[in-house]
Amino acid sequence: RAMVVFGQLVVGPPGAGKTTYCTGMQMLLSALKRPRTLVNLDPANDDLPYECDIDVRELVNVEDVMTELGLGPNGALLYAMEYIEVNLDWLIARIRTASKGVAMPYVLFDCPGQVELYTHHDVMTNVTQQLVKALDLRLVAVHLVDSTLCVDVHRYISAVLLSLAAMMQMELPHINVLSKIDMVMDHTDDLTFRLDYYAGVQDLSHLLRTLSTNNHPLSQKFGEFNRLLAELIEDYGLVSFEPLDIQDKECAMRVLSRCDTANGHIMNAEKIEDPSDPVSGVRLFQTAMSDAGEPLEDYLERYEERYQARKAEESDQEEDA
Repeated sequence: RAMVVFGQLVVGPPGAGKTTYCTGMQMLLSALKRPRTLVNLDPANDDLPYECDIDVRELVNVEDVMTELGLGPNGALLYAMEYIEVNLDWLIARIRTASKGVAMPYVLFDCPGQVELYTHHDVMTNVTQQLVKALDLRLVAVHLVDSTLCVDVHRYISAVLLSLAAMMQMELPHINVLSKIDMVMDHTDDLTFRLDYYAGVQDLSHLLRTLSTNNHPLSQKFGEFNRLLAELIEDYGLVSFEPLDIQDKECAMRVLSRCDTANGHIMNAEKIEDPSDPVSGVRLFQTAMSDAGEPLEDYLERYEERYQARKAEESDQEEDA
C-alpha cells in the first residue's frame, strides 16, 4: 500500500508568527508522540529558533543569490523559490527519506512571509501541487494573521482580504488563524468590539460605522472603497479565524484538531491508534468535536481566565525569584 503523508503548510505575512507557530506545533506533536518532519521552506530565513529536519537553504540561499546575481531581497527570494520549484525532486527525496518506516508521516512546512508569493505569483501553488501529487500529500494551509491588527479597522479588513486571496490562490483546505491573542488580552480596551467579533468576521458594516468620516472627497472615496471591500468579503463568506495563543495548550490543541479534520489525518488515525490512549489522534478529534458547538465568545472567555491565571503565576514566580 502506498504511503500517505499528512501535513500543514504554514503561511502568512511577515511578523504573523509562522516560525513561532512551527516551534510550538513541533513541541505539541512531540508531546502527542506523533512522528513529524519540520521543513524550512524559506530560503531567506537565517535565524531559525528550532532544529529543522529539512532545510531548503542547503539547496538555495537568498544571500548567495543576491551576491551572485546582484538581485535585491524580493527578487532573490522569487528566484530562489522558482529554483526550488525546478529542483523539487531534491525536497521530495528528503521528505521520503524522513518518512520511511513511519506509519503516518506528518510534515510541517515553514514558508516565506512575502505575500506576493501567494497572491501575485504561481510559484507556491505550483510547489504545493507538485508535492501533493508526488507524495500523496494531504495538506492543509494554515494562514496566520497577527491579532494586533484588529485594533485598526483598515489593517483588519486588509488582513481578511489577504486571507481570502490566499485561500483562493492556494487551492488547498484552509484554516485561518488569529495568532498572538495573548498580546491583545491586556489591551482589549483598544478594540472596538470583542475579540470573537473579529475572529468570526461578523457583519463588517458595524465596523465600518466606527470609521471617522468627513466631507472631503478623498475621505468619501476611501469610505466607499472600504464598503465595497467589506461586501466582497461577505459575499464569499469563506473567512473566519481560529484564535491562537501558541503557549496555551488548549488553544494549540484546538487548532491542531481543526488541521487534522481538514487534511483527513483523523480519519486515518482511527485505523492505527488506540482510542483509549489519551494522546491519540482519535481522542484529540473527539475532544475537538465536543467543543465544536461551543460559541466562540464562551471559548474566548475560558481562554481569558486561563491567561489571567498564567499571568498571575508568572508574577508570583518573579516575586519569589
